[in-house]
Amino acid sequence: MSLFLLLFASVSIVPEGETFDCTPVRVWDGDGPVWCAEGPRVRLSGIAAREIDETCRSNQPCPSASAADARDYLVSIIGRPVGKSEHGHVLVQGPTMRCLSTGSAGGNRTGAWCVSPQGGDLSCAMVASGYALKWDRYWGNHRC
Repeated sequence: MSLFLLLFASVSIVPEGETFDCTPVRVWDGDGPVWCAEGPRVRLSGIAAREIDETCRSNQPCPSASAADARDYLVSIIGRPVGKSEHGHVLVQGPTMRCLSTGSAGGNRTGAWCVSPQGGDLSCAMVASGYALKWDRYWGNHRC
């Protein structure tokens, strides 16, 4: 098994309600996952963005913005791009964010509301920008 797959498989979910630090190191698409240097893979809570292949899943909101544009905007509000990984992630360098876990977001991803010193509340910023849509099922009573 490759080192990438071993690292991918060994990520644990941050329990719901816990706060944690996330220093972003890579981003997949406009709603995550954002890979944290501390270990978690964060799926931004309450929003939906296009998949990186430009599709939308049938059970979620589908913004008109392209996946690449959404991903690049997310990168810009959490840090700056410093390259691409062999698997297609945008490598990022940015300040440490503070996140509140909403529990498992499927697979090895932690759902979370994250606040970046650079971009503020990331879910709110992605919705305000038009690159993602509120996903009412998961947005709940969140306030921007």
